[in-house]
Amino acid sequence: MRFSLLALLFSLTLSAQSPYPQDYFRSPMDLPVHPSGTFGELRTNHFHAGLDFRTNQTTGHPVYAAAGGHVSRIKVSSYGYGTALYIDHPNGFTTLYGHLSAYGPKIEAYVRAKQYEKKSFDIELFPKPGELEVVQGEVVAYSGNSGGSGGPHLHFEYRDTKTEMILNPLLFGLNKKMQDTKAPAIHGIVVYPLSDDAVVNESKKPMLINLKLQKDGTYIADKVYAKGKIGFSISTTDKSTGSSGNNGIFKVETFFNGSPHFSYMFDTFAFDESRYVNNFIDYPRYYNTGQRFQKLFVKTPYPLSLLKHTGTNGQFTIVKDTVKNFRIVVSDFHGNKTLVNGSIEYSDKPGTVADPKHVTPYFVKAANDNNYTKNNVSVFIPANALYDDFYMDFDVTDSVLHLHNATVPVHTAVTVSFDAANIPKEKLPKTFIAGFTDKRISYNNTYMEDGKLTAKVKTLGNFKLAMDTTAPKIFSPSFAEGKWLTKNDTFSLKISDDMSGIATFDAWLNGKWILMHYDYKTRIIFHNFSDGVVAEGRNDLKVTVTDNVGNSTTFETHFFRTQNTAAVENNK
Repeated sequence: MRFSLLALLFSLTLSAQSPYPQDYFRSPMDLPVHPSGTFGELRTNHFHAGLDFRTNQTTGHPVYAAAGGHVSRIKVSSYGYGTALYIDHPNGFTTLYGHLSAYGPKIEAYVRAKQYEKKSFDIELFPKPGELEVVQGEVVAYSGNSGGSGGPHLHFEYRDTKTEMILNPLLFGLNKKMQDTKAPAIHGIVVYPLSDDAVVNESKKPMLINLKLQKDGTYIADKVYAKGKIGFSISTTDKSTGSSGNNGIFKVETFFNGSPHFSYMFDTFAFDESRYVNNFIDYPRYYNTGQRFQKLFVKTPYPLSLLKHTGTNGQFTIVKDTVKNFRIVVSDFHGNKTLVNGSIEYSDKPGTVADPKHVTPYFVKAANDNNYTKNNVSVFIPANALYDDFYMDFDVTDSVLHLHNATVPVHTAVTVSFDAANIPKEKLPKTFIAGFTDKRISYNNTYMEDGKLTAKVKTLGNFKLAMDTTAPKIFSPSFAEGKWLTKNDTFSLKISDDMSGIATFDAWLNGKWILMHYDYKTRIIFHNFSDGVVAEGRNDLKVTVTDNVGNSTTFETHFFRTQNTAAVENNK
């Protein structure tokens, strides 16, 4: 439902009361603000921490300093934010620019020198104030698709420099450059029986509620018949003008008989809170269906600062002879709202749809440390590594650890250990703890401790010892051996590893280490001739790739290059 007047009032109120500067920062790009990702959007294992600028599916667009300041952090990684830049500003805020293809000239020169000094593509630097100063509007980088990016875009963040709290970029005036007249969409609502005696619509299992769209854009939910403690979840997204994809919403509020009951708003959160997204959503439903339903209740309290609720933790207690009304209000940042109205009536009808309790000898209390051992395999689950108490499947058969399944999310690492006494000494360096399913095997960083091979894992499931004796592959060079590359700006090769994964890669031209850039999504490593390492005439290239258990492959070839293009023509 669209409330244009309410949206205007919301915007004016926000501007008048906002503790964040509205005109201090400029947009980091000279492109329309049609975000492909919004602040707080629900992602795999995290809340999205910034605003994603669409770049028309291309890379290399100029990225500007949003305000003057000094470069405080530089991180180049094959994963995560990829090539990223952090700028501290004198007004107490930090801006972050991620998934870049390259830095601006002076920053690029600084980074390149450090990479050659440390002989590493992946690098993290913390320049001191005065070392790399920038002014507002200076080109500090170029947009890209590096790291864990799913497509070309700029990831842009604001943080409080002192506290490092992450802040919604629209709080700083970017909302003025973004048009949004569309109300959030609601895709479904689920009601949950939460107490042992609870029943909803004659079911002991969670139930989808039918919604009827009204002419005014609101929804009416079918009446819920229930008893005991119940709660709701909602699947909802938003679209802004010019954005085709479904983005995250800004705020959800629930009301019980007209009184505020539960709410959350994506204005700010701490970086170390981000993994709580797995408790914020109905995780088993997401794992099984791919649908993210946001819970409007808390079962076991957890420290996510976004949540605001009364002492009921968002739960509704339904007792005899009562009819309760509820309302759910979903809002985007621009004040567009969608409403769901419904009622809950007490019913003592028994649950005809049963939810059998899965009882095992292993009851995990989430607030306590938990230790389990069987057949020379041990598991340590530290306190608060899991979100709720539950009966866990635990068994070790044929040297395979069965540790429940991945429908139960893990917040902090669980320690898994296998006795290594019977593994020949020469095979130990190649052996690791692998997670596996019917379709794939995954490497876990494994180390020796007290005679046991040990790994810290962040998913439950099946684990076993695996051995990797196969070296990585180096293939598909971008040139034939002996070819003249005078007209080329770069050369590239592909690298891969089938089991434990790539740990390091290095290359040398004529015995000198050269920088190779890496994109794990395409498996390509490439070198820029602009680094100035290439020699006149023949160049001998050597590339070595090592996997996570020490298997190594070396590839050698040669090519020719000259600054004299006429010489190339003569050699054809």
